[in-house]
Amino acid sequence: MEESAVLGGAPRFLRFPRPVRAVSGADAVLRCCLTGAPAPTVLWEKDGQQLEASSRLCLQTEGTEHSLLVREVGAPDAGVYVCRAQNSSGEAYAAAALTVQEPSEAAPVPSEGSPDLTSLQGPLHRARTPSSLDTDSTFLSSDPAQAPSLSQGPPGLPLEPLEGPPVFLEGPRCQWVQQGEDVVLACQVGGQPEPAVHWEKDGRLLEDVWESSHFSLTRGPAGDGSHALRIRGIRLPDAGVYVCHASNAHGGTVAAALLQIQPSAEAPLSAPHQGQRASAGPGQGPAAPKSFWVSEGKHAKFRCYVTGKPEPETEWHWEGQPLSPGRRRLLYRDHDGGFVLKVLYCQPSDCGLYVCAARNTAGHTLSAVQLHVREPRVRFAVPLEDVEGEEGGAAVLECQVPSRGITTTWYREDQRLLPGPKYEMGEAGVMRRLIIHDLEADDDGIYLCEMRGRVRTVAAVAVKGPITRRLPRKLDVLEGENAVLSVEVRGAKALGRWTRDGQELPASPRIIQTSSNHTHTLVLVGVTRQDAGVVTFSLGSSHTSSRLRVKCMKQVPPGPPVSVELGTGCSNAALLSWKPPVPAPDTAFTYRLERQEVGTDAWVQCLTTEAAGMVEVPGDGMPNEGDYRFRLCVVSEHGQSPYILFPGSVHLVPAVQVQRGLQDVCVQEGDDATFSLELSTSAQGAWFLNGAELKAKGPESGSRDEVQGYLVQQHGPHHSLLLRATRPRDSGALITFLCPGVHISATLHVQEAPVRIVLPQEKVSIEAKSLEQVVLLCELSRAGAPVHWYKDGLEIEESQAMVLENEGLQCRLVIPAAQPQHGGKFVCKAGEDSAFFMVTIKEPPVKILFPQDQVCVAAESSERVVLSCELSQAEAPVHWYKDGMVAKESETLLLERKGLHCHLILPAAQPQDGGKFVCKAGDDQAVFHVTITEPPVRIVQPQDEMFLTAVTSERVVLMCQVSQPRALVGWYKNGMEVEESKYLVLESEGLQHRLVLPSVRLQDGGEFVCSTRDDSAFFTLTVTDPPVRIVSPQDMMSLASLSSERVVLKCELSRAGVPVRWYKDGLEVEESRTLILENEGPHHRLILPAAQPQDGGKFVCKAGEDSAFFNVTITEPPVKILFPRDEVSVAAVSSERVVLTCELSRAGAPVRWYKDGLEVEENEALVLESEGPYHRLVLPAAQPQDGGEFVCDAGDDSAFFIVSVTVPPERIVRPAARFLQLQFRSPGRVELRCEVAPVGARVCWYKDGLEVEASEDLKLGAEGPIRTLTLPQARPQDAGEYVCETRDEAVSFDIRLAESPVQFLLPEAAPTPLSVSPGEHFILSCELSRASAPVFWSLNGIPVVEDGNLELRSEGPRRMLLIRAAHPSHAGNYTCQAGSEPAAPTLTFPVQVSEPPVKVLSPEASRTGVRCAPGRDLELAVCLSGPGGAVRWYKDGERLASRGRVRLEEAGARRVLRVRGARSGDAGEYLCDASQDSRIFLVSVEEIPQAKLVLELTPLTIQEGDDATFRCEVFPADAELTWLLNGTAITPCNRIETSQNGPNHTLTLRCCQISDSGTVTAQTEGSESTARLHVREAELLFLRRLQDARTEEGQELSMEVETSRVGGKGIVTWLRGGKPLPEDPRFSVVQDGRVHRLIIHKVMVSDQGIYCCKSHHDRTQARLLVRPEQLKVRHPLEDVVVTEGGSATFQLELSQSGVTGEWARGGVRLEPGRNCQISAQGHNHCLVLSGLGLADTGTVSFTTDTLRCAARLEVKEIPLAIVKGLQDLEVIEGDSATFECELSRTQADLTWDKDGQELSPSPRLRIQALGSRRLLQLRCCGPKDAGTYSCCVGNSQASAARLTVRKKEVSVLQELKPVKAREGDGATFKCTVSQPGIPGSWQLGGRVLRPGGRVRIRQEGNLHSLALSELQAEDSGEIQFQAGQAKSSTHLEVEVLPLQICRRPPREKTVLAGRRAALEVTVSRGGGHVRWLLGGVDLPPGPKYEFRSHGVTHSLIIHNVQPTDEGTYCCQAGEDSANTNLLVESS
Repeated sequence: MEESAVLGGAPRFLRFPRPVRAVSGADAVLRCCLTGAPAPTVLWEKDGQQLEASSRLCLQTEGTEHSLLVREVGAPDAGVYVCRAQNSSGEAYAAAALTVQEPSEAAPVPSEGSPDLTSLQGPLHRARTPSSLDTDSTFLSSDPAQAPSLSQGPPGLPLEPLEGPPVFLEGPRCQWVQQGEDVVLACQVGGQPEPAVHWEKDGRLLEDVWESSHFSLTRGPAGDGSHALRIRGIRLPDAGVYVCHASNAHGGTVAAALLQIQPSAEAPLSAPHQGQRASAGPGQGPAAPKSFWVSEGKHAKFRCYVTGKPEPETEWHWEGQPLSPGRRRLLYRDHDGGFVLKVLYCQPSDCGLYVCAARNTAGHTLSAVQLHVREPRVRFAVPLEDVEGEEGGAAVLECQVPSRGITTTWYREDQRLLPGPKYEMGEAGVMRRLIIHDLEADDDGIYLCEMRGRVRTVAAVAVKGPITRRLPRKLDVLEGENAVLSVEVRGAKALGRWTRDGQELPASPRIIQTSSNHTHTLVLVGVTRQDAGVVTFSLGSSHTSSRLRVKCMKQVPPGPPVSVELGTGCSNAALLSWKPPVPAPDTAFTYRLERQEVGTDAWVQCLTTEAAGMVEVPGDGMPNEGDYRFRLCVVSEHGQSPYILFPGSVHLVPAVQVQRGLQDVCVQEGDDATFSLELSTSAQGAWFLNGAELKAKGPESGSRDEVQGYLVQQHGPHHSLLLRATRPRDSGALITFLCPGVHISATLHVQEAPVRIVLPQEKVSIEAKSLEQVVLLCELSRAGAPVHWYKDGLEIEESQAMVLENEGLQCRLVIPAAQPQHGGKFVCKAGEDSAFFMVTIKEPPVKILFPQDQVCVAAESSERVVLSCELSQAEAPVHWYKDGMVAKESETLLLERKGLHCHLILPAAQPQDGGKFVCKAGDDQAVFHVTITEPPVRIVQPQDEMFLTAVTSERVVLMCQVSQPRALVGWYKNGMEVEESKYLVLESEGLQHRLVLPSVRLQDGGEFVCSTRDDSAFFTLTVTDPPVRIVSPQDMMSLASLSSERVVLKCELSRAGVPVRWYKDGLEVEESRTLILENEGPHHRLILPAAQPQDGGKFVCKAGEDSAFFNVTITEPPVKILFPRDEVSVAAVSSERVVLTCELSRAGAPVRWYKDGLEVEENEALVLESEGPYHRLVLPAAQPQDGGEFVCDAGDDSAFFIVSVTVPPERIVRPAARFLQLQFRSPGRVELRCEVAPVGARVCWYKDGLEVEASEDLKLGAEGPIRTLTLPQARPQDAGEYVCETRDEAVSFDIRLAESPVQFLLPEAAPTPLSVSPGEHFILSCELSRASAPVFWSLNGIPVVEDGNLELRSEGPRRMLLIRAAHPSHAGNYTCQAGSEPAAPTLTFPVQVSEPPVKVLSPEASRTGVRCAPGRDLELAVCLSGPGGAVRWYKDGERLASRGRVRLEEAGARRVLRVRGARSGDAGEYLCDASQDSRIFLVSVEEIPQAKLVLELTPLTIQEGDDATFRCEVFPADAELTWLLNGTAITPCNRIETSQNGPNHTLTLRCCQISDSGTVTAQTEGSESTARLHVREAELLFLRRLQDARTEEGQELSMEVETSRVGGKGIVTWLRGGKPLPEDPRFSVVQDGRVHRLIIHKVMVSDQGIYCCKSHHDRTQARLLVRPEQLKVRHPLEDVVVTEGGSATFQLELSQSGVTGEWARGGVRLEPGRNCQISAQGHNHCLVLSGLGLADTGTVSFTTDTLRCAARLEVKEIPLAIVKGLQDLEVIEGDSATFECELSRTQADLTWDKDGQELSPSPRLRIQALGSRRLLQLRCCGPKDAGTYSCCVGNSQASAARLTVRKKEVSVLQELKPVKAREGDGATFKCTVSQPGIPGSWQLGGRVLRPGGRVRIRQEGNLHSLALSELQAEDSGEIQFQAGQAKSSTHLEVEVLPLQICRRPPREKTVLAGRRAALEVTVSRGGGHVRWLLGGVDLPPGPKYEFRSHGVTHSLIIHNVQPTDEGTYCCQAGEDSANTNLLVESS
């Protein structure tokens, strides 16, 4: 890219021409380098004359280089040459001096007393000898090749002195030198008077930095302007920015240079092991190294403050090695002079000894510190490693966290990184990866990965590119300091480019750009706030940026002057003296002197001066005579000092001067004439009329020439004279005003009143319909005046269409039947007055006759649709619209028109053609709603329901064919729409639609529906399982476990629901407390809850034909810590009790406790306890130092505790609310109070986001727990948001200040009634307590309105109502109300206006002579002061009446006596008598003599624009006179006035033009007089000239001038930079009379320059300065009200783009996060806050460096309601059912009901709350759970939902098998059903069996078993099992064993007669049948014999034994028998 393209725009000098000295006869060359786009035109000038190429002058151009060659120069060639460059964007100048020396002056010999530059040049040239350290610098140029040098021309030759401010002809050069060398910084400065020069280093005077022996200042010969600073033996601290200041009486300037030092190769400063400290040195010796601990990833900052003279050199060492700045090591010097080393993001490798070593010539000293880095317990498994990347490439950073699931955050230094195109973040298990794409130079830096607990890993990313060392990311500089930015590049000759905010930085004395080898440096000298921004260094496509932030320094205003005295010098003057303030201000300052008139409040500025001493204030400049006081203050750029009052006062008298003089007055006949003037002070004066003095009290009787009515007034310096009811004869009267020192006159001109149009006064607009009559009415001021009517500029001729009528004062134009063509602009013109009418004739409106209502049209796709509309007019225009847009004709939309009918046709309508159609005709419209639908979609195949069967894992395809392509098809399963997944795929191809199940599962079975809009197809899919098998484990499993541990054996089947049997060591296991069997779907488990060694063995899991084998070994465990299992973090507050507990696996095991690796010992602060397996460490009152890592060690296991003890949180106790709105009055005391806890908590106060500092106007207090902020005198600007913030909490105060109510100070009492006469001037005045308070004036309750007679004024706190001429309508009560509130204070002024007596105004003389010719009418007229006055007429004492030839007439205030046909007898004395006045007319009836001119005309020569007045005198006085101009009679108009005053006639031509030149003639009946009028062209001068202007970029600017006269278009010409203005729509030229304006819209910086306005006779110019656009708010933030849980969006638009700022809420800065999104695009900034709660209410603000904008965020609580209601549920018996609803808030109590009964939680019923969701869960639902469920919260209740419980469909999978067993054995029956968990019942022979005794019933999943033990014969029968609807039965057969007698009765038994005998046997089994016999005969049961059976025992009871019962009794059981012989004894 070419340089000119880079530096485009207005011309700009890259290198200025330099002054040249040449010997007479030699050649001289002036060179410069400049650029601009387009290429500028370059001209050379000397002494204001443009130079042209000649034999001696050669003008050359080579690219951007321009030169002027002067051959064989001589003395006339010496002088100043100007190079002028111009293009369309602007203009630039540069000047240089050419000095011509005679040959004898070529080698001057210095005089003895003059400075010798030879001694200066030697060291200078040695210092500048080229070496590898030389640099190129730029001074006032961006060209690196320019390097000013002192070697140009012979030294010691003076330049030609130029009057003006200083200018650096050559500035100091930037240098890079070797340590120990001598350095010379030289410059050359010009200016007259000779400037004073001083040097600074880094903002400090050299005398304050160095000792005098280290440097010296020298200067060249007088007038040469050369100055040099020599530094001897350069040292490292001497590096910095050196500024040379030059100033004289015209101003000042600066030049700067950067000095950089290369350290020498000598040994560095000693480290601790390299030597000992010298006895004499800069400071004290080092003590033993201190230890400094820092956590890994934190910063470590070391500061070393060293003093000494000479200034010490300082170095930092680490472990004996010198340190240099790097990415993680910063070395700098702070503002307090301390040397700082900052180690960023400390790592373990940074540990070691750091030493600060300082030395000077007197010695050296050391200071050391040992750095320790504390490593976190939890560390990254694999830390980050440093990486390198090429610019434009990518860099990958990887690390590993300890375990999965740990979240991490990435940072670049202190900036959090977010995922995006630039930063790609990934996770893979424990791996964490950051990829940085498109590497740039600014990506070079430190990157961090952080996990919880602020554990970090750090790595450096090095970017390889053209830029090897980038700029710092930000640089903070105090205002006024120097900013130095430096980069290093790879190429030694690379050319870089510096910009700020995208704008290239131009070279200037304050901006220095230098380069040396690989280093490029930018120096900004004395930065200001305007220098803040983003500074960028660009090298090709590579760039690096830094944000420069300029902080304002708090400046102290100057002190007041001292020793003030007030004296009196000469008479009428005040002599003031004072001395400068002590101490004197550091910056330039001025004195401001103000005066005050004693008795008043206002202070007025007298003068400003820069010098202290004595001034004299004369009394001539005072506004009024009085006593005056004076006060003085000092003003500088840092503020203003307090005022100092001079003691005493002095009496001063002003000199009278005319501020506003008298002006000639021209009035109409009968009007009042007012003459006024304004003096510089109040003084008495006198008025004269034609030499006669007018008394102020009123007129006295006088001669006929005296004015009869006048009013003289004076108000302070204002004087006025009012002449009432002027007459033509008064024209030409001379009015004079006299007072001491003032004599001024003016002329009165009276004109005849022209005809005026009374009505209408304003433009009239008339609208009518066709054929209506239109009347235009005009009323004139007098009847009979000619009137002309015009239409559209053409005069109207009367016709049938337009009739003209006149009647008295009224003139009418009538249009009987108006037509549209009759409309237009009508003008009624009478004389010079006009009335305007705008007539509009409209046709009747167009109406739509059909349709009247909206029409709805429905059609199918491709049908023809016609929309019709019938109008009232055939040719009326019609517009069709569709959905608000104009409908345009196309192939699919046609528009037709047939007479009154309009049609819109859709030939083949499509669904997208539907919508709202509007037919609009005039103001009427018809609306059509068109709906186009597609034809129904049908399913072609399948027609019937499809049934499909599949086995799991098979591919299943359901296909559906529809009737139309692209038809929408939906698939549903069991009523729910399906969603695509890896298990279900939806396909569509033409008419076919498929649902594919790639690998079908059991749960995929069900009813599928393919549904279109109009049809459906049904598919029923049944999925079955394959044969069961054991999926896992496949091989034998061996398990080893410890005693008491839980052992789980798992077995996974190929499908769920299959019965499983477990065996141990070959025996089937049974469930017990020590062995649990579980199954869950296909998973089966055998659990040993607390395994013991005997539980080990071989276990087998058998499922069907498959088995799994387990080998289990149980051993005794070692001691383990049962609790805690993980690391425990304990956080406590100081003085809290902390208990660390450990539970072991065995009681009595020994433990040891450690803290930070050391075993603890018991003491009062640490107690160890033990109880069974529990061990505790107790800290009774923990302190911060007790925190650390605690370990409980139990031999084989350990537990870790991290204890953190913090001080208690700093809380704000009162106020409890976190946001308060407070209202105060201004001015007044405002105190904000907070109570904190603990008492010593520190608080910070903020106002509008910025921290406040205590001052006289703002006091901060702290007493105990109370913190206060006090504003002693709060002002409105003190309002805003104040925040009191502790470390943990904050309270926001919204302070609003209302001003105190306004009061009336004066008058103190109620005003007395004011009585004035009509026409009199009066003022109503009051004084308020506040100057800015608004007031409202009203008269009798009606607001007054300002007009020409009534004026409202405001002067500070005073409010005035001024009426210049009172009128009766002005009478009443005037009320002044202070404020608009109803309760505002008021003040009432009663005003009375009394009517004056009727006076005769004209004629003014009391006697008037009247001459009348015989036969003519005699007319005598008087004019009264009011229209209602009555007069009487007398002739020679006899009263006259209106009869005969005498007529008495009245017209308003005019009274006329008219005598027709005057006769000689009518002569005499006539008297007109009014109530208080009278007039006498002396009438003579005689022939009037012939008229003649007594006084001839005089020729006139005037300038264009002036008035020309011709006067003549005729005899007699009433003779008629005619004026002619160039032979044409003159008609009076606005420019031409004629007047008569008795015999005197006057002709006045106003604003004469050159065309008015000619001959003026005054002609009577008998004579005429002629005079020549010559009008010269007037010079067009500028009365108001251009002024220098300053504006801001983007604003609108107006530059205006005022000329001496009004000229035509183009009379003035506007120029910029000497060239006509460019053709740019932003420039517009406007003329308004004599004022000409140049308006520049949207000003740009390139518009600045010199602007000139010139005419043919004058020229004025001014400079326009344009400053860059200041940051402003275009659209501010707006208050937002949201509901809790919602989101709020704040948007702000600024005037500039790319602005960075901070968002804050409640004074706390906001950072981007999940609930906070911050974005900026161009001018717009956006903040989105989501998930808002009530606590988020507060003030949201956006703050930049220069502005702040805030708005209110209010979060309202969500009304408690149920957002999502319940849904009906249907479940299968045994399943779980879950009802769910959603609330509007998370915190709310919800109650559940079933069938009207409130529910409460139970093991089977759970109630849960998940955020705003509420769940009711029923487990194992049964029929009793069915019913209606509902929920309610507050007053809101959800709709009820129904729960339906369906019974499970159960079938028998494995039937019962018959069992045959022997009596006494056991029998087992098993039945497998299809559903697990279904309860079953067992029956034996129809008898229900229940568990217990011989019956054992068991259920495992879907396996049911029945076990019968000790079978009996009667147990044989049918066994039945039933589970739900499923039944199974079988038969049990019990084989009966033979019955035997086990215990026999005795062989013989004797009983007493009458008693009972019992025989008992025991058989082998129960239930057996026995027989009892006597003598072989069976005994029958009855009263005698009783048989008893109980189990296996059988008894025979014989009652009432008798001897006859004796015998042998036999018991027979089966084949066995037993005999007993019974004997009976008598009793």
